[in-house]
Amino acid sequence: MTEQLPPDPADDPLLDELLAVALEAARRAGALLRDGRPADLGVAATKSSPIDVVTEMDIAAEKLITDHLAEHRPHDGLLGEEGGATEGTSGIRWVVDPLDGTVNYLYGLPTWAVSIAAERDGEALVGVVEVPLRGETFHAVRGRGARLGERPLRCRPAPPLDQALVATGFNYVTTVRAHQAEVAHRLLPLVRDIRRSGSAAVDLADVAAGRLDGFYERGLRPWDRAAGALIAREAGALTGGRPGGPATDDLTVAAAPGVFEPLQTLLEDFGAWHD
Repeated sequence: MTEQLPPDPADDPLLDELLAVALEAARRAGALLRDGRPADLGVAATKSSPIDVVTEMDIAAEKLITDHLAEHRPHDGLLGEEGGATEGTSGIRWVVDPLDGTVNYLYGLPTWAVSIAAERDGEALVGVVEVPLRGETFHAVRGRGARLGERPLRCRPAPPLDQALVATGFNYVTTVRAHQAEVAHRLLPLVRDIRRSGSAAVDLADVAAGRLDGFYERGLRPWDRAAGALIAREAGALTGGRPGGPATDDLTVAAAPGVFEPLQTLLEDFGAWHD
């Protein structure tokens, strides 16, 4: 019996279907968050600390997304930031952050996003990062490249590390963020500058778009990074965690080739994955 080769990504109708479902879910959730934000928006719950918040709109956006997925892909699994995990039978799992950048959203700042990825066997197949207040939709399919709308994306050619613009984020647990500040303090003199947008999904998409040379953060969960990391990789960036390993909850690094390796080495030397 001859072993059947996997479908070419360019010809796989499943990938077309997953992308269409993800794009529509992200578009609808983004519109809800943009147009439905109440003037008196408040905190509905907290997560890791009193300053790590969930709003009523996070919950509403996740319900919209999960309802859309249940309608169009009822046999798939789901891992969502607000709703936990459900098992499916199809082999596909959706990884959803309905509102990445909740504190920005709470304060009326524009940098927040809807992040949706579809995975099979732990590997991202499709990723969408919708950034409504920029009017931007980043998306990627494994093996097909990354796009902003219809425009193909490529990460920036690598500058020397001391000329690299690098983004990061900070945890909401006090002891963790204190060490993250120490790492940033040591890294800052060695790069062009450091940015902190408040949304890992947007930062990863901006690496793909060539707006950043690199990004790193400790403590990202799968829903924070799944879509954005695929978009970055499909735009030619490298992604990982500690040297030789994949991105994990301990550390996520994404950067243009040539920036990735020296940045990852410094982060390892600085102990960026632990207190």
